[in-house]
Order: sequence, then C-alpha cells, then structure tokens
Amino acid sequence: MRRSRTRSHRPGPSRRPPAATLAAAVAGLLGATALFVAPAQAAPPPVAAAPAAPAARTQALPEHALVGYLHASFANGSGYTRLADVPDSWDVINLAFGEPTSVTSGDIRFALCPKSECPGVETEAEFKAAVKAKQAAGKKVQISIGGQNGQVQLTTAAARDRFVQSVGAIIDRYGLDGLDIDFEGHSLSLATGDTDFKNPKTPAIVNLISAVKTLKAKYGGGFTLTMAPETFFVQLGYQFYGSGPWGGQDPRAGAYLPVIHALRDDLTLLHVQDYNSGPIMGLDNQYHFMGGADFHIAMTDMLLTGFPVAGNQNNVFPALKPSQVAIGLPASPYAGNGHTSPAEVTKALNCLTRGTDCGSYRTHGRWPGMRGLMTWSVNWDRFGNWEFQKNFDRYYGS
Repeated sequence: MRRSRTRSHRPGPSRRPPAATLAAAVAGLLGATALFVAPAQAAPPPVAAAPAAPAARTQALPEHALVGYLHASFANGSGYTRLADVPDSWDVINLAFGEPTSVTSGDIRFALCPKSECPGVETEAEFKAAVKAKQAAGKKVQISIGGQNGQVQLTTAAARDRFVQSVGAIIDRYGLDGLDIDFEGHSLSLATGDTDFKNPKTPAIVNLISAVKTLKAKYGGGFTLTMAPETFFVQLGYQFYGSGPWGGQDPRAGAYLPVIHALRDDLTLLHVQDYNSGPIMGLDNQYHFMGGADFHIAMTDMLLTGFPVAGNQNNVFPALKPSQVAIGLPASPYAGNGHTSPAEVTKALNCLTRGTDCGSYRTHGRWPGMRGLMTWSVNWDRFGNWEFQKNFDRYYGS
C-alpha cells in the first residue's frame, strides 16, 4: 500500500525477462519508486483500556465482501474521508496505518490524522462512535499494520511480545474487530538456509506467526485476520523461495508463504496486491503483466489451486478456501501502478467464478464462493466518484 502524495511512476516492463533474472527484475521494480510521503506523526502512548469485544466479532462476513483501506492516520491527494462517511457497500474497512516506533521495536502506534494535515478529521470520540455504528451495521473495522512506511521486523521475543501488547492496546482503545497485516519492503525476509515454508526458522517470521496466534487466542474465534502481501512475497514463490538452496536470490521472494500457511486456519481473508508488481509467472509457466483481467485470473488461480514452491513438486503450497480469497486492486490510476478498468475486473470475476471471459489462460476450476475484492483505497475510490465500489455493487447485485 502506498502513502504517496503523488502517483507512483514505476516504469512498466518492456519485454519478458528471462526466468533466471526474474527475482532481481521484480525486486528492482519494487524498489524503483521512492514516493513522497508526509513525515510520520507522533502518536500518544497506547491506552490499555479493554472494553467488551464488539458484537460485530460474532457476525460473519457476507458471502461476497468489498474491502477497502481508509487513510485514517495521514492525508494525501485523495482527500480525507471520515469513517462515518464510508458508504455501506464497504464490508471490511482497514484503518491505514499502525506503524512501529522503530523497525525492530515491535511497538506499534496509531493516531488519527492531525488537524493540520486533515482539517476535516473527527474527534476521537466521533471516530469511536463511527466504529460502533459500522459494527452495528455488520461491518468490520480493523487496524492495518505496516504499509509502505511501516517496516516491521519482529526479530526478538521482546519485539514479539511488544507487538502483541501494542496492537492489542490499539484494538481495545478503538473497539476494533481485528488485524490486517500489510508488511512490505524488508519486513519479511528469509534467512539463508530457510527453505521449507512449512517449517520456517527465520526469527522475524516465527515471531510474527506466534504474535498473531496470541492475538487470535486473546480475542477469540470472531477476531478477523486479513493480509495484503505483494505478489513478490507470494506468487513469485512458484519460481523462487528465499535466497534459494545455493544462495544468491532475493531472500524476500515468497517470504509471506510460511506466514500464510501457518495462519491459514485463522485467516479470514488474503487479498494479494495485484498491482505495483513486476511480471509474475503463472501456473501456465507464462509471465503475466498487471493491468488487465489476465493478471488477476492467473494470480488468483494460483491461490485457489496451490502451487509447488520454487518448482518443487514435493513441496506444494496448498490451495486456500475460496471464501478466504479476494482480489486486490488500485481504485484509480492515481492509487498505484496496475489500475484495471471496471470492464477488465468484471472479466476476471467472470472467469474465476463462472468460467467465462477467461481469454487464453485456463483456470484449474471455478470458484463462485470467492469472497470478493479489495482496493487501495476508499479515499481514492471517493476521489474517482466511487467507480470501484459501483462496479462491485453491479456485479454482486448490491
């Protein structure tokens, strides 16, 4: 996810890269856009109040859900949107962002956007009331941790425990439903020799899994957990995993796979960011490029089918349930590279749920129970006259 004041200008690939250089090419693309962002705002220490769990935690998501990120702690060119003004079409609202005091502290802080940056910002009391109103309407409101600026590395047990405490304090303070993990950049990276996604050894990954399981246990079965990794950290794992058996690869390749796998029984939704991405090889062993239906079809098919990690047929990442999967897209051309027109989004949904409009890519099934769509962001969709939301509503008959 991006906190940019201006549109990202990552150049698109001009030709298909050879497989041997794909990891480096995608890594270069991920790092090519240093975006202009507002400096991090100081946040007050988290309050340790622990109100009763929201009633919404006992309510399931609708069969098809619309997920959006709300710029709650910062402003950019999309404009500030108050939580109370988010339309009812949005089923899951991820508050962007909770960020650490330092990369390895595990100490996560969140505060509403300051008035100097967001003149229309709510008071904290108004914000809390809006959370309750959304929950009363059956919506989920979560804290999203990370984003482009919020690098989080839980390299020690102390950082793990502080993460649990500080994230729990945010959830309790605002009465939230759950947690969204949006770790980007260098937050997750596999140690040399850590080659089995089913049995990770890297401390930052092991500690993250432990921390999330602790939070889930604390808040119970209704606690929602979502994740928004980039394609580099998930689907690229079909070709490359970590630094590889002989080293030399980007250690971040596929690094979300052990986290997703270990938490799959706790996971509410995985919505991979099908944008700001380099070319990724699909299960047809062809490279797919962001911006059209084909990319979303191929990337989502991998999640719903499963795939051998680093090409090893004896080490397969199992398919997720269709109800756990949503497609992540930018709401407008200003929100991120890889914007997909409503017509192409509809084609992707038709292919994955009905088996029509598939183009040249052959999926490995039909999944009418696929959960829905995620977008960065609610603010950018409002800026674009709610084009993304309206297309979702048309498709699912809302």
